[in-house]
Amino acid sequence: MEAINILVVDDDPVTRALLSKRLSKAAYAVDTAETGVAAVEKLQRQCYDVVLTDLMMPGGIDGIGVLEAAKEHHLKTEVILITAHGTISNAIVAMKKGATDYLQKPINFDELILRLEKIQNWRHLLKNAADLRMAMDITEQTACETIQDLEIAVAELQERISAMRDTLERSDLSADQRIDMALKC
Repeated sequence: MEAINILVVDDDPVTRALLSKRLSKAAYAVDTAETGVAAVEKLQRQCYDVVLTDLMMPGGIDGIGVLEAAKEHHLKTEVILITAHGTISNAIVAMKKGATDYLQKPINFDELILRLEKIQNWRHLLKNAADLRMAMDITEQTACETIQDLEIAVAELQERISAMRDTLERSDLSADQRIDMALKC
């Protein structure tokens, strides 16, 4: 399976470095942004499979703003929000705006990796489904063309059989003449 690329957004340099190191070690392609503004700029230039963002960040764009920008620029980007101040209402707001998941600090890395693997598997299944749909479309098109060709061939053969029958039923010709003419149809 192809590795997914992740944008880690957190104003805390220690959290950002720790996430980057652990995710890189788990074979994910990782990019980082120290603010919501920097994240939005990166999202405008590049598509990420997953954005892992802190909910509360200074600088005018928080995690919800990053979520909105990610979905605006790349609808298929999965966003996981992380916060030390987790509340059910924050989670509900995030999920309504398109967040894939919601984690609380301190981050359980095993749980995070499992969630990323789930996203990766889901993306792989979607790709396989799309590939199957394309193969089915091609097969259906080929089948339609084959049926059409067969219908034309059958119609031509029916015309030849009808002409042969008409020739063989003629009474004004000898049997040998009818056979010779029927074979030329």
